[in-house]
Amino acid sequence: MENKLKHHLLWERMRNGDRDAFFDLYKELYYPLVNFGIRTSGDADRSAEATDHVFTTIWEKHEGLSRVDNVEAYLRTFLKRRLLRMLERKRRVHEALFRAGAEGEWTELSYEEFIVIVQTDELLRYKLKTALEGLTFRQKQLIHLKFFEGLSYEQIAAQTQQSVKTAYNTIYDALKVLRKALR
Repeated sequence: MENKLKHHLLWERMRNGDRDAFFDLYKELYYPLVNFGIRTSGDADRSAEATDHVFTTIWEKHEGLSRVDNVEAYLRTFLKRRLLRMLERKRRVHEALFRAGAEGEWTELSYEEFIVIVQTDELLRYKLKTALEGLTFRQKQLIHLKFFEGLSYEQIAAQTQQSVKTAYNTIYDALKVLRKALR
């Protein structure tokens, strides 16, 4: 409990721009987070890299961070998501490098084919991010609830205090905007 309060106070000071509080938080939580990352990913180097990324990101965005009750749990979640993204990227790169041939044998792609696949993936991600920026706050919120949290229209309507028809129409309009932007 004492550590939780200490971390909370350091977090609040860091949010206000206190660099020393950031470094104190780093010293307190770096190794526990790296150890958690090793247990999650099974790779010490990847865990250390992801933990560094977590701390770099929170310092870069310290002014916009929210209040957090359990700082260590928040950072563990952040780290876990970062590790999952890193593992997914590694999987995609591996898939791009090696494709199954006609007889089911793995064939190595040429460097040019690999670059085209990876760049296409990154271009699609950029287009999607740009398209999402064109949505209203409410549209983004409902798209998130529908497609990332998997809620039904009835659950979305109840959570956002609007009718089911309004939720459906808002999501439909958002999807039209996204389709148009992704063409």
